[in-house]
Amino acid sequence: MPKNKKRNTPHRGGSAGGGGSGAAAATAATAGGQHRNVQPFSDEDASIETMSHCSGYSDPSSFAEDGPEVLDEEGTQEDLEYKLKGLIDLTLDKSAKTRQAALEGIKNALASKMLYEFILERRMTLTDSIERCLKKGKSDEQRAAAALASVLCIQLGPGIESEEILKTLGPILKKIICDGSASIQARQTCATCFGVCCFIATDDITELYSTLECFENIFTKSYLKEKDTTVICSTPNTMLHISSLLAWTLLLTICPINEVKKKLEMHFHKLPSLLSCDDVNMRIAAGESLALLFELARGIESDFFYEDMESLTQVLRALATDGNKHRAKVDKRKQRSVFRDVLRAVEERDFPTETIKFGPERMYIDCWVKKHTYDTFKEVLGSGMQYHLQSNEFLRNVFELGPPVMLDAATLKTMKISRFERHLYNSAAFKARTKARSKCRDKRADVGEFF
Repeated sequence: MPKNKKRNTPHRGGSAGGGGSGAAAATAATAGGQHRNVQPFSDEDASIETMSHCSGYSDPSSFAEDGPEVLDEEGTQEDLEYKLKGLIDLTLDKSAKTRQAALEGIKNALASKMLYEFILERRMTLTDSIERCLKKGKSDEQRAAAALASVLCIQLGPGIESEEILKTLGPILKKIICDGSASIQARQTCATCFGVCCFIATDDITELYSTLECFENIFTKSYLKEKDTTVICSTPNTMLHISSLLAWTLLLTICPINEVKKKLEMHFHKLPSLLSCDDVNMRIAAGESLALLFELARGIESDFFYEDMESLTQVLRALATDGNKHRAKVDKRKQRSVFRDVLRAVEERDFPTETIKFGPERMYIDCWVKKHTYDTFKEVLGSGMQYHLQSNEFLRNVFELGPPVMLDAATLKTMKISRFERHLYNSAAFKARTKARSKCRDKRADVGEFF
């Protein structure tokens, strides 16, 4: 029978037994250490049996919404691992939508719970699946695969396992980032995730320099050209340039001093031109990167002198007090808040300390390097950032938090707030705010009547 005929024939057992057959396939695959034979990728819609396979394991979005709390209360470690085995199997499915949902489900699970031993045994299988989805998938599937790669490295931490993942996936991520025909959204996500993977796993200094140059070739395209006017107009590629700039800044924090000096000489006088971009996110990214560069430069030379300090502070002060009516109020508020801190960093060498609470612990963000690192990992981990700060040894080493604090079950139970209690608390807070606003309006009405 021709191959295309075979692919379109219904699977044995029909749609009624889809969920059971999917579970059996996943169990057989993990027990034997080999995946079942699957048909090559296609962009066909999921069949009824494929959809029953998905429902037989878990809803990937449930990991993001509920996190580790539900896993502790409603299921055991064995249940979670069983679901993950099924999702790993579904990354080889014929349907692009099913593969994407499986990748997102695995990523959400790894972002919300430490599963080091589980993924250590299956890292090669996961890496192969990610590689296949990056090469064969479209925009959304590539984004999901890149995000999973970064969370995989965060789980494993620095070491030979992460280095192997980076050696396999790094060239593919770099190719997508530099591919002008690829989706902008996919390139943007790949830039962020590639930066995180390199931050964790890069062992070769020449590879680190190559990655920096890759990012430089992208975001420097937004620099103000001599023939241009004083304003940089945003383009569809602006978001990619922002992600590349932020990834470049992250990697600069782990470079040797000599390399940092070279990069400062190359970019210190060109980077301020991005402050004139009409995209607020680019202005903010450029401002925060400048503050971090000043911090690095002054860490190398305490008496560091910047020649164009007067003109730079004028621009920063204007952005910190921006009142242009043509800009959205939200954008202006966000921009003013950021650039007040950037101006203080440049002029006074000051940083407003932030406090991050997670469980019984607190972390103080007291410099731009730590802030940028925290923001980057929070972007990747989302709501799972606090859990990883408590449990992930790699992140705790990065932020100098020491070994994880061991808490007994009783203490953990007293710290937890159930979903119902959170709902009651939020409802009470909302009612209190509404009541306060009503009183304020009544007072204004009384004053109006008086006059």
